[in-house]
Amino acid sequence: MVVFSSLTFLFAYLPITLLLYFITPLKGRNLVLLIVSMLFYGWGEPVYIGIMVLSTLIDYIHGLLVEKYRADDRKARWFVAQSVIFNLLLLGFFKYWDFLAANLSMLPGVSIPQLHIPLPIGISFFTFQTMSYTIDVYRQDAPAQRNILTFGTFVTMFPQLIAGPIVKYKIVAENLDHRKHTVENFALGAQRFTVGLAKKVLLANAIGRLWEQSLAAQGAGTLTVFGGWLGLLAFGFQIYFDFSGYSDMAIGLGQIFGFRFNENFDYPYLSASVSEFWRRWHMSLTSWFREYLYIPLGGNRGGTAKTLRNILIVWFCTGFWHGASWNFVLWGLYFAAWLILEKYVLHDFLGHTPRWMRRIYTLLAVFVGWGIFAIEDIKKCGQYLAVCFGQSAVWSAADGYTLRSYGVILLVLIVASTTVGKQTWERLPERARQIVTPVLMLAGLFLCTAYLVDSSYNPFLYFRF
Repeated sequence: MVVFSSLTFLFAYLPITLLLYFITPLKGRNLVLLIVSMLFYGWGEPVYIGIMVLSTLIDYIHGLLVEKYRADDRKARWFVAQSVIFNLLLLGFFKYWDFLAANLSMLPGVSIPQLHIPLPIGISFFTFQTMSYTIDVYRQDAPAQRNILTFGTFVTMFPQLIAGPIVKYKIVAENLDHRKHTVENFALGAQRFTVGLAKKVLLANAIGRLWEQSLAAQGAGTLTVFGGWLGLLAFGFQIYFDFSGYSDMAIGLGQIFGFRFNENFDYPYLSASVSEFWRRWHMSLTSWFREYLYIPLGGNRGGTAKTLRNILIVWFCTGFWHGASWNFVLWGLYFAAWLILEKYVLHDFLGHTPRWMRRIYTLLAVFVGWGIFAIEDIKKCGQYLAVCFGQSAVWSAADGYTLRSYGVILLVLIVASTTVGKQTWERLPERARQIVTPVLMLAGLFLCTAYLVDSSYNPFLYFRF
């Protein structure tokens, strides 16, 4: 698999792709983008190109059928249902078969074989995107795409194929057929890509080792309360800068190629409630579930009991979407519980609490959630969180060494997760920004390249989704 934060992508795939794309006449650029995206996807597992082609054909045909039979609502709804069922079966087979087989086989007299099929990269992202296409056509939010090459470009577009943001068809429908390529858009896209690359390589990778050290300490029985919370802090920062960095790179690449992708993060660690956190974190996923599941279920319009039901369904699905493991289900229900508490119990209390206290409360809830998310073994997860809440020594000499080793990067991460940098940058005169921007971009690329050459530690946390 080629990832954006790899030397192969930065110095081979991307330059060749840009060259081929921009020397091709406008009418042929979708075809170029389709071909290079297929090559990108099939780099690690060429066999899965067939799945991508099948998904493209099925949803392309169903989009046309929905539009053709729109006057007959019953038929149109049936074709939408077919598309949704196909995508869910595709996702379910590859992502959840072994999980369901293992759990159902625990029942007396039941024996279902596990297939151990490698998970197609990004399947959770592109199946959700293609599902939204037929629904949008049915709702008349977007026209059916009649050019199959253009539709294939939408499905396979490599900038956001394996890690989002989840791009709804109606957002890029116009760009697929008509988009402008300007020097300004190219420059802005390159800047956004470089920022994302630096977030991923220089920040997320730098703190990721601390989380691994915390897990190792738990395994050795030497984890302390302080070390446990330090580990949760490390993972929370790692997943934020890893995922938001990839989103920045995707948005930047999209802008280079003439597309406007939706934002995916909005400084979520500044949130003053769990509800606000989920309006700022992975926004393309939460908006997808709200638009295509929560609202169709009735949202909050059917009274308290139905609202509670809908929240639980949506957050069960949100957790399960992230992975075929019970810890992800528990993680989703954990946040459902917080959202229900905030809606029905804590609403008035939080409304009269100072914002800085609400931020602390939110961070505590969120970072405990990251513990549930990160440790798939529920027993080990419980043991880790028990340490965090006092079932161990508070401090050890090793914690002092760890804090000295990671103190500076933790401070950098804290500042980088706020709007301080953005506000400082915006206060600079326009002329100063024009001079400093290329210098910072070159410095960022140089440092990232040096890190990637020197280090073999370059995990991609969202590859399994």
